Amino acid sequence: HVQLVESGGGSVQAGGSLRLLCVASGNTGITACMAWFRQAPGKERQGIAGIGSDGTTSYAGSVKGRFTISKDNAKNTLYLQMNTLEPEDTAMYYCAATTVWCPPLVAFRMDSWDQGTQVTVS
Repeated sequence: HVQLVESGGGSVQAGGSLRLLCVASGNTGITACMAWFRQAPGKERQGIAGIGSDGTTSYAGSVKGRFTISKDNAKNTLYLQMNTLEPEDTAMYYCAATTVWCPPLVAFRMDSWDQGTQVTVS
């Protein structure tokens, strides 16, 4: 397992941008995939973006073209750049890591989670 600490959430108007950061520590060498999930009230946790240890990325259709996942291996930091935000993007956002490859981006495949950060788009 790795420890994940996320930052960068907040409130923004529709059409605006936010960037989330997630710093990993611990046994990061065994991580095969890092990903971003989100969960809106009353809905299941949804995988929205993932990046493999080889840099391969994957996105949910709802965010493709608007969100970009990236990582800085030297800093053990995962990023999610969110542009053209919509009210439907309002949710709690979570950083996750796993020792298995992604996609698919499903919650049960993830080994480690952070505490989550709220993103509100109005």
